Amino acid sequence: MSDRVSAQSPAPAGETAVGAPAGATQPTIQPAVLRYEDFRIRPHNCFACGELSEVGLHLKLSLEPGRCWTELEMPRRFEGWEGIIHGGILCTILDEVMAWALVSQDSWGVTARMSVDFRKPVTVGQAIRAEGWIAESRRRIQTTAGRILDAATGAELATAQATYVAATDARKRELKERYGFGEGGSE
Repeated sequence: MSDRVSAQSPAPAGETAVGAPAGATQPTIQPAVLRYEDFRIRPHNCFACGELSEVGLHLKLSLEPGRCWTELEMPRRFEGWEGIIHGGILCTILDEVMAWALVSQDSWGVTARMSVDFRKPVTVGQAIRAEGWIAESRRRIQTTAGRILDAATGAELATAQATYVAATDARKRELKERYGFGEGGSE
């Protein structure tokens, strides 16, 4: 039996999977089964999803098995060039939704490699939707893909691929205990 798992569905009309040849598949993310708030997790300082970070993104994440998404409007404090959101912030958002796609499958890990293609600028005040999904799973190496869309038009603004190295079972248990991670709502 293979240790590889592929989690993809047909690409929307005219689109292909990120970094894949024409005709490849890309998941379509439906309304989430689980929301970030549905998990019990201790307050923490993660710049992307932590509620204790005074300057962070405070992302509200929604999860499905093998997938994660979030929607937000981009505030001026994340501006790079005048009127344009800094690319590093967009990378952070993509990294977060791809990492949480792994957590949705009870896989925890660290980013080993990530590549991002910026298609169109994201402007200050623009509503966006960021989606991440597991593309391939092999023992301790997880491959993910993600994208940022204009929430109003669905236009693709950025795409990403990443490789994560899965935490050992002992480290995963330690992280779950440290953050009080589990289902059942906020403490």
